Amino acid sequence: MPTGIIIAVIDIALIVHAAKTGRFSPWGFIILFLPGIGALAYVVVELLPAWFRSPNIQRARSQMAGAMDPTRRYRQLRDDLDLVDTIANRAALAEECLALGKYDEALGHYDRVLALPLGDEPVFMLGKARAEFGLGALDAAIATLEEVKRRWPSYQFAEGHLLYAIALEKAGRTDEALANYDDVGRYYPGAEPRVRQAQLLQRLGRGEEARAIATDVARSLGRAPDHVRRRQAQWLTAARQIAGV
Repeated sequence: MPTGIIIAVIDIALIVHAAKTGRFSPWGFIILFLPGIGALAYVVVELLPAWFRSPNIQRARSQMAGAMDPTRRYRQLRDDLDLVDTIANRAALAEECLALGKYDEALGHYDRVLALPLGDEPVFMLGKARAEFGLGALDAAIATLEEVKRRWPSYQFAEGHLLYAIALEKAGRTDEALANYDDVGRYYPGAEPRVRQAQLLQRLGRGEEARAIATDVARSLGRAPDHVRRRQAQWLTAARQIAGV
């Protein structure tokens, strides 16, 4: 295709874009009267800055940077804590330690935070429980989560409740695990608790109950929007395997 036709097609497409996004004046005229050059200027001045400011692009750039240097944020947060030892800085570093699997260090940070007058909060207790769970200290994690329920009975945190059920299951307390999977599955924003409940029932030889739950999950997710099914793909696949569909 001749270069002139390609430039004309690009110019027309960008003029239409400028009109739709409220930029026609002056960009529509600039692109029209300066073929090629006007289009390039529009891309450089208007589109590229907006593209780089996009939350999705910022997130992708952050994820790429994290993949190339997974401890970069950890090092930065550690430097921040060395500079100013605050609850916020220590809690942020503890959370990053959890993400990196540095559970022993995370536990130490959470213990320090919880010992402070303003650090005695349920969210930090839950962080401590996650660190204990990561270390394989199941009884300690269960005890910490039960302490959260005892001290803050109205505090509801779905991830913490799910962690409690998983810890009970791994500790061999299957009846309690099933009850908690059922409870958290009623309000958890996803299918994981109910699928885990079905998987545990299946392992216990209670196949009919497992299939009933899995079939309901598979049917519900099958009717969900595409973005929900993509986000829940792991649990949808597991539910279909148990349900045999």
